[in-house]
Amino acid sequence: MAAPQDDMFSLCVDPTKVSSCVEVRFIDKIKGKGLFAKKAIKKGDTIFIERPLVSAQFLWNSLYKYKACEFCLRALETAEDNARRLSGIPDLSLPHPELCKVHPELHQACPQCQVMYCSNECRQAAADQYHRALCLGTSQEDPNHPISKLKDAWRSMHYPPETSSIMLMARMVATVKQAQDKGHWQKLFSQFCSRAANEEEEIAHKLLGEKFQGQLTVLRTLFTTALYDDHLNRWFTPEGFRSLFSLVGTNGQGIGTSSLSQWVHACDALALTSQQREQLDSFIDQLYKDVEKETGDFLNCEGSGLFLLQSACNHSCIPNAAASFPSNNFLLHLSALSDISPGEEIGISYLDCCQCDRSRHSRHKILRDNYLFICSCPKCVSQMDELDLTSDEEEEEEEEGGEAEGDDMEDEMTDV
Repeated sequence: MAAPQDDMFSLCVDPTKVSSCVEVRFIDKIKGKGLFAKKAIKKGDTIFIERPLVSAQFLWNSLYKYKACEFCLRALETAEDNARRLSGIPDLSLPHPELCKVHPELHQACPQCQVMYCSNECRQAAADQYHRALCLGTSQEDPNHPISKLKDAWRSMHYPPETSSIMLMARMVATVKQAQDKGHWQKLFSQFCSRAANEEEEIAHKLLGEKFQGQLTVLRTLFTTALYDDHLNRWFTPEGFRSLFSLVGTNGQGIGTSSLSQWVHACDALALTSQQREQLDSFIDQLYKDVEKETGDFLNCEGSGLFLLQSACNHSCIPNAAASFPSNNFLLHLSALSDISPGEEIGISYLDCCQCDRSRHSRHKILRDNYLFICSCPKCVSQMDELDLTSDEEEEEEEEGGEAEGDDMEDEMTDV
C-alpha cells in the first residue's frame, strides 16, 4: 500500500537515522564503506525506507509527456489517462477506477513557472529546498534562458535510455544556494563517492576520458553560466565538475513511478470470483500488449535520486537486498531478498536482471566502465576460471555499439 503523502515529509530528515537494524562501516581503501545488518533480517522484510537528498526526472522522459511531480516524482496522470496515452486508445476505460490513487484535485502548480506538483506539501517543500533558485518564472518556455540551454545541451549528448540528469547536479547546487546552513548540505553531499577514476585498478569512468572532454567543457560552461555560486566555486572548476559529474553518475539511483502499474497491483489484491479474475487478467494482458505495440518498453515516469544510506550498499552479482518504489513516489524501500544474519553485509545489484545473467566478463565490463571497480563477489570468484568471452548475443550488442561509435554519434554521451 502506498504511504500517505504526508508521511514522506517525516522520513529521512537525517537519512543516517532511518533504520536501527543497519549500520555503515568503513571496509577498506578499495571498497570504501558498506552497509551491514545489526540484527537478523528475514527474507521479504523492509530493511529501511529512505527519501533522497535530491532527485530529478530525466529530461527526455519529461519531454515525452511523462507527467511527474517536480518534487517527489509521483506520477500525475490517472491510471486511465496513463493507459490511454501509452496504448494509443483515447476512449479506453479501465475497470475498477476507484483503485487509482492519483488525486488531480490536489495537484498544484508553481505560481511563477507553472511546473506541477502532486500536492501543496510538495510544492512548498521544493520551494523551501531548491526551486526558488531554479524557477524560470515567465521564461519557462524561453530556449535562450541559461537553464534551458543547459537542458538542451544535456539532451543532445545523452539519449534514452536515460540513467542520469544534469538537473540532479543543478538541484544540488540550488539546495546549497538556498540553505541557511550551507555547510550541512555540503557535508552531506561530500559523503558520496565522487572519484572520477580508480587509480589502484587504473580504471577511469567511461565518460570522463579524453574522448568526451569537448562535451564536458560545453556542459561545464553552461552549468557555470546558469548556476555559479561563490560558496561552491570548487564544483565549477574543471576537476570539481568532473567529480560532481562522477558523483551523480556512480551514486544516482534510478526511480520509476507509474499510476498504471500501481492500479494493476491494486487489481491483483482484489477478492474476485474465478470468472471475474479471468476476465480482469485477460483485460490487463491485452492492455499491456497494446501498450507494448504503441510505446515499447518506456512505461514509467523515470528519474534518479541521491540516497545517502542506500549509496552505502556495495554491489553483489548475487544480492541479498533490492530497492523498489511501491509508494509511487521517490521513497526508496530496501527489502531483503534472503535471510540476512547479524554482521552480514547488505549487497544490492548495480546491474539489471538481464545484465546479471551475462557472463562474468560482460558484468565486469559494465561495472568497470560505470562504477570504477572490479567485482569480487562469491559469484564472480566462482567463475574466475571462465574464459573472458561474451555470449553470442552480448558480442552482437558490443559490435552494434562499436558501429554506433563510428557513426555520427561518435562523440555523444549515451550512458552515465
